[in-house]
Amino acid sequence: MRIALIAMSGVRADNPEVMRAGLSFPGVVERGKVIASLPSLSLLTLAALTPPEHEVSYHEVLDLDEPGTLGVEADLVAISTFSAQSLDAYRLADRFAARGVPVVMGGLHVTALPDEALAHATSVVIGEAEPVWARLVADAAAGRLRRVYRAGDGEEFDLCASPVPRYDLLDISKYNRLTVQTSRGCPHKCEFCASSILLTKRYKLKPVERVIGEIRAIKEHWSRPFIEFADDNSFVNRAHTRDLLAALEREHVVWFTEADVSVADDPGLLAAMRRAGCRQLLLGLESPRREGLDGVETRANWKLRQLSKYERAVRTIQSHGITVNGCFILGLDGDDASVFGAVEDFVERTGLYDVQITVLTPFPGTPLYGRLLAEGRIIEPGAWNKCTLFDVNFHPRLMGAAELQSGLIDLASRLYSLEAVSRRHRGFFEGLAGEIRRTSHALRGIAEMN
Repeated sequence: MRIALIAMSGVRADNPEVMRAGLSFPGVVERGKVIASLPSLSLLTLAALTPPEHEVSYHEVLDLDEPGTLGVEADLVAISTFSAQSLDAYRLADRFAARGVPVVMGGLHVTALPDEALAHATSVVIGEAEPVWARLVADAAAGRLRRVYRAGDGEEFDLCASPVPRYDLLDISKYNRLTVQTSRGCPHKCEFCASSILLTKRYKLKPVERVIGEIRAIKEHWSRPFIEFADDNSFVNRAHTRDLLAALEREHVVWFTEADVSVADDPGLLAAMRRAGCRQLLLGLESPRREGLDGVETRANWKLRQLSKYERAVRTIQSHGITVNGCFILGLDGDDASVFGAVEDFVERTGLYDVQITVLTPFPGTPLYGRLLAEGRIIEPGAWNKCTLFDVNFHPRLMGAAELQSGLIDLASRLYSLEAVSRRHRGFFEGLAGEIRRTSHALRGIAEMN
């Protein structure tokens, strides 16, 4: 059986004004290129779980032909999609269905809205796909695909059983980084979060030897790779982290990941991260103001309790030679129009190397979407093409929707100007040089005392 795996790649805003203005600025364009150039780790993992008697191919949707042949010949098509691309994914599924090709769909969006997806797909996978994939493939080969596949009790996927993803299916020249997962889930529960927390009930770790095996597999195809750890929150488990960093140091790769500000509390951890090849941390700061953070994390208001650490965390991390990409969400319930200036002030005051600004986005399946829908604050329910992180599709509490949209664009014009980007990057390297000088002086002083 020929199985075609199709990733709905590509990032864009729905609002043409945002496309013309906001997404033309260097910072956003660079981040967009990074996202667009990442392969689907979930599909590559399913390819590795496919029995060898079946032929598997991997495709980015942007590489498919125009309507007609599609350039794909398959007996089964599997499509993974996020919310922003879901309407395009449905149209693609309809085109395959018109040719009599069965289509299975999965991912966060399909998990949240399986009935919607079933209007276009032969079958859907709800939740983690790994536990059900072998059964699904066997059913497809026998011509008896079920409508719904969902991991049952006791079938939650154990990352100890993770296969090496089929990186060999990729044209490596198309990508500026490849992804490896070291953990799944997050101990925090933020109201807006549409990540693997929707797929798994608990925080799970992948054994260090499995992670290193995947990195070595990548190195067989790319001698000096740049790795993105596709974790929702890396380094939560410090014992696992120490073992992982020690192993990474021996692999001589450079990498980027997402973590929370607690990593700044451990200078030894930061030093080990730098030695192990960490070049940047993405921190979900969300807001520099108490009003914005209050209630964002729904279990213990964890984000709000960290606010006093934000500035020190940025400076501490960057003093170890690791750049910080600070991520902010505009339009939180505590945000009025003053939030735009507050974000800009924080960025300039702390010397953030990179910054990412988005608007609050109610993704289906999240507590945020359920609350805003109940409050009648979703402007166009079902307009998933606006779930881009740059398009406003809800009524903010303390400002107008148009005010939020224009505020995003205006702030982007200031943060992503060539002058502002150059100033932040120059400040990072000057600060790092100063830190090196101070450390050298201190070491000389200790030596002289002895």
